[in-house]
Amino acid sequence: MTLRARRLAAVAVPAAVALLVLAAGTLVLWLDLEPGERQSAGAILTAPRVALAVLFALALTAAVGALAWRAFARTVAPARRLAESTRLIVHGNPAHRLGDANSGDLGDLAAAVDELAADRARALAEVDAAVRDAKAGVEEERKRLAALVSELDQAVLVCNRDGRILLYNAAAQALLGGGQVGDASLLGLGRSVFGIIDRNLVLHAVESMERQQGAHFVTATAAGRLLRVHAAPVRGTGQGDASLGGYVLLISDVTEAIDVAASQVALFQNLVEGTRGALANIRAAIETLVEHPEMDSNRRTRFTGIIRDEAVRLSDRLHATTADVSERLKVRWPLEEMRGEDLLTLARSRIERRVPLPVKVESVDPELWLRVDSFSMAQGLAYLARRLKDEFDVREVRFRLVPAAGHAQLDLIWRGAPLATETAFAWQNDPFTFGGEDSPLSLAQVIERHGGEAWHQRDLPAQLAYFRFLLPLAPARGVAPERPRLASRPEFYDFDLFRRSPATDALDDRPLADLAYTVFDTETTGLDPGQGDEIIAVGAVRIVNGRLLQGETFESLVDPRRGLSEASIAVHGITPDMLAGQPVIEHVLPRFRRFAEETVLVGHNAAFDMRFLQLKEAQTGVRFDQPVLDTLLLSAAVHPESRSHGLEEIAERLGVAVVGRHTALGDALVTAEVFLRLLPLLAERGIRTLAEARAAAQKTYYAQLTY
Repeated sequence: MTLRARRLAAVAVPAAVALLVLAAGTLVLWLDLEPGERQSAGAILTAPRVALAVLFALALTAAVGALAWRAFARTVAPARRLAESTRLIVHGNPAHRLGDANSGDLGDLAAAVDELAADRARALAEVDAAVRDAKAGVEEERKRLAALVSELDQAVLVCNRDGRILLYNAAAQALLGGGQVGDASLLGLGRSVFGIIDRNLVLHAVESMERQQGAHFVTATAAGRLLRVHAAPVRGTGQGDASLGGYVLLISDVTEAIDVAASQVALFQNLVEGTRGALANIRAAIETLVEHPEMDSNRRTRFTGIIRDEAVRLSDRLHATTADVSERLKVRWPLEEMRGEDLLTLARSRIERRVPLPVKVESVDPELWLRVDSFSMAQGLAYLARRLKDEFDVREVRFRLVPAAGHAQLDLIWRGAPLATETAFAWQNDPFTFGGEDSPLSLAQVIERHGGEAWHQRDLPAQLAYFRFLLPLAPARGVAPERPRLASRPEFYDFDLFRRSPATDALDDRPLADLAYTVFDTETTGLDPGQGDEIIAVGAVRIVNGRLLQGETFESLVDPRRGLSEASIAVHGITPDMLAGQPVIEHVLPRFRRFAEETVLVGHNAAFDMRFLQLKEAQTGVRFDQPVLDTLLLSAAVHPESRSHGLEEIAERLGVAVVGRHTALGDALVTAEVFLRLLPLLAERGIRTLAEARAAAQKTYYAQLTY
């Protein structure tokens, strides 16, 4: 029985009893009268007097009803509020206390409840501490794994058997998710990998992993990038369980590598084709000269000219090919950040092992970080050391590395005769050739690629000479360039998704705790979508596996192509100049739809926001047809005695901090926290599935409101 029915019964039953008692008493008195007395009584009961008696009966009934209503209000209603607040403490907000809210006859009971709540809070704290200690080791291992995977340069995705993503790292976010805040990326915990990689390719790899240890394939992104994917199986964790529980995808962008390989093949083919023609002409001319020694001088001169011209063309082609290869090698090795001390250690080891020549480090700043191609720099320094030893009999070289005016100053020093200017110039521009290694790169080209400088210098008083190199410093000492990453590293993973198969279950029958949600909010130019008010901001955050993923958010301002009222600006603080140049609704809603795919939508007073979205279906071609839950209605379902169900009031009641109010993303985050606190309160009332939550919401008074 509903509360309203109980209240009506509490008034109607006593009133009806009083009326029946009065009627019964009157009837008994009437039956007890003698015939003559009844005749006399009938004469007395004239119409006015009967009417007065009826009014008296009604007044008596009303008085009894009022007393019953007052008794109900003073006893039953406070008791229900007390029970509701007690359930809130038990299932929603353990920090909530009744205080003086229940005074009067129930005051002592409320105080006792508060005392029990305090004792329970202390007990829960002790249990939580014990659980945290017990889980600390496992959680540390999970976080360590997440941290290690997060720092890998290669993109990593871990999926369960159904293709739901349960772990990804920053490299995957940058490669597959765009790495932009508010981007409608299909990459996220609980999302399907089939939205990123072709379903048939993944399923084929899964079939292969059922029979063997791994699979490889190449696929293309919508942007035309080529990805090489290595799939490795994750077997069951139980003893003797070899079933496929999921798989790991290691993803590399091979677009540039394939382009380089293709260009190398083309370069080789062009070289072969050009060389074949020149060599054929040279061979024909030489064979003619050999076969006809009696040839006259004019013809002999013509054939020797052919040989000379073809040789020159062949030489030019080889020179152009060498220059092309040199340019390709200049970009082959990426510039990486490393400590200057480590670069010198690498160069020293190479020189002492391959020249060989003793090397000493004269001075080096251990905190100096460079941005260099360590391979080509070590190769160049070893090349110089080899020439110094072979041509000038240098017995030892030294390194000195110090910061100098925004660069790193690296000196290769030796004692002995200085180099001539022509020799130093030749050494810097000749290709590296030593120790069985031939490279088209020259020292000058290596330094040019670093954006640095190099020169030979003498110190005559000290009888020293050195090559000095200016090399670029790293942007920040010891700190790698920041890569796109999520707000919180632990949100890269959720291993609990191994135990679920969301792709095979009907949503209505699914437990609320198992569903994925997109909690969203909008800001608008006004409150009347039917009269032309428009959306000016959309914000959303995802909930997966009962966890709020603050790193997976959507946020976008929208150009409404109309003015804003001062009243609306006072609420949300968004001004017309902030909306100038922002995307229009036709561009924003498709991105938001992709962000919210395969999730249940959640909003506060969601009917208002959904009305705006529905009115844009024809204009944008975007339809939001997934289930919707409303925290306003759910709050009314679990707290029917509460007089207010505004977002701030619910948040205060549930112990949720309100931050960023009246911004789309800020309100979405608060709504998400509120929704998570409502779930156990719904479960306590037997509302555990999506269908049950929707049915309970529709029974509330607020569900009758329309926009």
